[in-house]
Amino acid sequence: MGRDQANRVQGVMADPATPLSLGEIVENGLCIGCGLCPSLAGPGAVEMVMTPEGRLRPLVRQTLDRPTLTRINAVCPGTRIAGPDQAQTNTAAVQDTVWGPAERLVLGHAVDPDVRFQASSGGVLTALGQFLLDSDRVSFVLHVAASRSAPMRSEQRLSFDAASVLEGAGSRYGPVAPLADFGEILDRGQPFALIAKPCDITAVRNLARLDPRVDDLMRYALAFVCGGASDLSKSEQVLQRFGLGEDELALFRYRGHGNPGLNRAETRDGRAFELTYRQLWEDEDKWMIQPRCKICPDAIGQVADIVASDAWLNGGPAVDDEALNGIIVRTRRGLELFDAAVAAGALAIKRETSFAELGELQSHQVRKRRAVWARLKGIEMAGKPVPAVIDLALEDCALQNSLAENLAEGRGARDRARRGRLGEPPPVPRSEAGAAMLKDGLI
Repeated sequence: MGRDQANRVQGVMADPATPLSLGEIVENGLCIGCGLCPSLAGPGAVEMVMTPEGRLRPLVRQTLDRPTLTRINAVCPGTRIAGPDQAQTNTAAVQDTVWGPAERLVLGHAVDPDVRFQASSGGVLTALGQFLLDSDRVSFVLHVAASRSAPMRSEQRLSFDAASVLEGAGSRYGPVAPLADFGEILDRGQPFALIAKPCDITAVRNLARLDPRVDDLMRYALAFVCGGASDLSKSEQVLQRFGLGEDELALFRYRGHGNPGLNRAETRDGRAFELTYRQLWEDEDKWMIQPRCKICPDAIGQVADIVASDAWLNGGPAVDDEALNGIIVRTRRGLELFDAAVAAGALAIKRETSFAELGELQSHQVRKRRAVWARLKGIEMAGKPVPAVIDLALEDCALQNSLAENLAEGRGARDRARRGRLGEPPPVPRSEAGAAMLKDGLI
């Protein structure tokens, strides 16, 4: 295999003749809980359940035949992670080994002060979602918002007006399956936009290779630069810190109402509790990031049309920073949308930026991109499956490290995989797990 081809494809996807089962995908730490597999498996065959670890995972309720598993393996962002179309990359206005292609790079924010205040950083994704609806470019926006019935949980939301989009503003760090009924969404036959994690967009782009309705109906894919998806256990730790039960909550806001804003919990009886962003994330051992995130080759959203990031110019968030996003316009479609949103007064540009500055603002993303190739090699050495990674230049990213750095990443991943630290238990619903523990006299 030549170097160009090796750079295009890293990892070995499951043989179509013997695709990975959903259990194997989950137990090898490849699942991110996007929810697309239930949509592909058919009614009642697969259920997304909350596990004791605080993760949404697919639980097989009916036996899946080989064609169905092959189709799931072809679209799952745990088994196939493809980068941007090579034609797009070759004609991009600017290109970077780590950051990928872009048509434009700016620092900017939403013009509406309410959007800026309620959103997580500068409100760019919220403002774009509102603009898409107000300009009739789409019929609805598929995104994520706090559950109305269980405020600490997150849920899929279809928004048909700007007010509903704003209701979903603000980061949601807990698990959510935004694609669980994606087939039904396509069945609507209406144009829509998706605002989601990069891995969710990867799943939908994978599906587009099999279902032409995706490219016809999903007019825009907008992403945020992702630091990883936390287990629900992370949020539960916050409640334990305050001595609260989840059933007491009237509100649970991870951030927002400022940049980054406070983590705030409000109870039904009127009490309020707050943590700063730094307090929430000060102990890296308690981030509770899902295993798949630790080998993510595209947390920067190379397959989205527009990507927004935090842009803390002081190197990290204060209690209240300027409302601002880094904005990576990835595609020509995204550029047309961005320019239209600026012209309409939905977005404002502070100034142009560069990949070098983005690398300073998001240095952890640079480190991860450089580390993933060696991590995947280490997991392979441990005899575990890894996703096929296509057109994401992982080997070139790794060449920016020293040999010693790559060896350390590879050996560390190999050893963790051998000890089972990069895998997960078989998915069991929390309720069923509790019943089993009661039966065994463990609780």
